[in-house]
Amino acid sequence: MARWFEFMGNHPFLFGILFVLIVLFFMIETKRGGKKINPNAVGLMVNNQNAELIDVRPKKDFEKGYIQGSRNIPFTELKNHIDSLRQSDRPIIIVCQMGMMAGTAVAMLGKENVYRLDGGIVNWQASGLPLVSEKVVKK
Repeated sequence: MARWFEFMGNHPFLFGILFVLIVLFFMIETKRGGKKINPNAVGLMVNNQNAELIDVRPKKDFEKGYIQGSRNIPFTELKNHIDSLRQSDRPIIIVCQMGMMAGTAVAMLGKENVYRLDGGIVNWQASGLPLVSEKVVKK
């Protein structure tokens, strides 16, 4: 650790460049993933601003459990729906399993009022919020 401080003292220019690169990295990563919305704020945005929930998980995962009122557009089919989603005046919240694919979907849409659910369905459930599932009745 002492050598680290010695390096910083002897090379302030290099340390400054390292610091700037680290800050830029985090700024770019945050912007690339899109704006996040906390699971607890989703209900408020849906109720107050009539936000649209788009779940980009595969259909089989969606049917196991989804946020009430969400619409399933699997990520593999999202390109076919981009134009219609861009034309919507409503805020859009993209939902995926853990929040990773949602960031890519937000970037694909490229609109100002598109958000991604922070942590995806995993974080939604960890927050104690309910999921709706399709119950298949067998005869």
